[in-house]
Amino acid sequence: VQLQASGGGSVQAGGSLRLSCVADRSIFSIYNMGWYRQGPRKTRELVAAVTSGGVTNYVDSVKGRFTISRDNAKNTVYLEMNSLEPEDTAVYYCNANRYHLNYWGQGTLVTVSS
Repeated sequence: VQLQASGGGSVQAGGSLRLSCVADRSIFSIYNMGWYRQGPRKTRELVAAVTSGGVTNYVDSVKGRFTISRDNAKNTVYLEMNSLEPEDTAVYYCNANRYHLNYWGQGTLVTVSS
C-alpha cells in the first residue's frame, strides 16, 4: 500500500489545518489507519487512529482538538486539527496497518507559531 499525505503548513497558534492521506488501493477499508508525529528532538508518537470498523482513539494531548476520520469510498483518512499549539509542531506521518502488515506515507510538516 502506498500512502500519500498532504495538508501540512504553517499556522499561528489557535489555527486549524486538515491533513489528508490517500491510499492507492481499494482494499483501504480493511486497514486500520493512524496519524503519527515526530517533533524536534522527540520520538515518533501515535496521535490518532481509526480502526477498519471506525473506532477512534487519541493521545491525551490532542483530545478535544483533533478529529480523525476516514472515507473508504475515497481511500482517504483525514486528521482535522483545531486549536493548534506550538507543541503540535512536528512532521506528521500516515500509517496503515493490518496484522503483520505496516505501511507508512511520507511525512507532512506542520509548524505552529506562537
